[in-house]
Amino acid sequence: MSRGSRKVAVVGAALSDCGRVDDATPYTLHAQAARRALADAGLGREVVDGFASAGLGTLAPVEVAEYLGLRPTWVDSTSVGGSTWEVMAAHAADAIAAGHANAVLLVYGSTARADIKAGRRTGDLSFGARGPLQFEVPYGHTLIAKYAMAARRHMIEHGTTIEQLAEVAVQARANAALNPDAMFRDPVTVDDVLSGPMIADPFTKLHCCIRSDGGAAVLLAAEEVVRDCRTAPVWVLGTGEHVSHAAMSQWEDFTVSPAAVSGRLAFERAGVRPGEMDFAQIYDAFTYMTLVTLEDLGFCAKGEGGAFVEKGRLRVEGGELPVNTDGGGLSAQHPGMRGLFLLVEAVRQLRGEAGARQVRDADGQLPRLGVASGTGGWFCSSGTVVLGR
Repeated sequence: MSRGSRKVAVVGAALSDCGRVDDATPYTLHAQAARRALADAGLGREVVDGFASAGLGTLAPVEVAEYLGLRPTWVDSTSVGGSTWEVMAAHAADAIAAGHANAVLLVYGSTARADIKAGRRTGDLSFGARGPLQFEVPYGHTLIAKYAMAARRHMIEHGTTIEQLAEVAVQARANAALNPDAMFRDPVTVDDVLSGPMIADPFTKLHCCIRSDGGAAVLLAAEEVVRDCRTAPVWVLGTGEHVSHAAMSQWEDFTVSPAAVSGRLAFERAGVRPGEMDFAQIYDAFTYMTLVTLEDLGFCAKGEGGAFVEKGRLRVEGGELPVNTDGGGLSAQHPGMRGLFLLVEAVRQLRGEAGARQVRDADGQLPRLGVASGTGGWFCSSGTVVLGR
């Protein structure tokens, strides 16, 4: 349970149009997702007294709140990359539990793919060359190269194979095949992954996330608001957050992500164990992220992630621990900071609204517990949220 005196639940969750969206602005996608999340909850925007957003506008989230016609009395603009939304959810849950807000709306939207197609931006992502990055940029140390170097370290220390990493992509695509809204649904094999063009050794193209457009929104509310909602509540049981490093030289161990801390905190605060989870939604900009996060959340021991992802364990159909049930950033959608999409998918699974990709136990029962864990930067930050019904 979140710290404070009031229980907190997710009462609305929705996506905007995703995938290939050439005729919308980021603001449009924010608004579309927000309207759909409120409609999902059966509430009007007047109930929203808290707002959290990042990544858009000079004064984010002030500009987005204005665009949506909101005047919140609680606001958060935390920006820590892909883990932003799990960290924001933690902050929002604490604020609601403490009585500082009653209903907090988290919103994100991006036209990353459409902007590149239209020539409004390039395909390269630069974080600049100031601060600690000044010591890495001159050597061409790109974002993807940092993830690739960490993956190679894991392979050297623990014997993880490139085929095992490829299995993460294969199983993500198998889950995406069950999701009619996923951007890529055709099956792929380990050989397909390995034979693709090299992006950053050891990552070929299919080891890397796709680039899409899209938005997402989640509405968190106090327990007394729940009775006015159209949907069944999904309770926030525990959260954790952690930052690790900015410069790679300050990262003590490339084989340990900050999820090792955020996950431990979230499970402890929820009073549950990793083994009780019915599914996991994990940030997967690259295959290695899924593997190492599974280790650090406690689903397997350090160094055993490669063996764990073999034999279809991550699949919705027949998997022991379904992971990224919508297809994840590797196959479903990845418009940038994808952490909010993890929360939407987790909520849909717990409500039994996931259609053909719905997770059920051997008796056909719906899941009761799930975890969403986002990672930001190059394993610089992590936020983990445990949810239950």
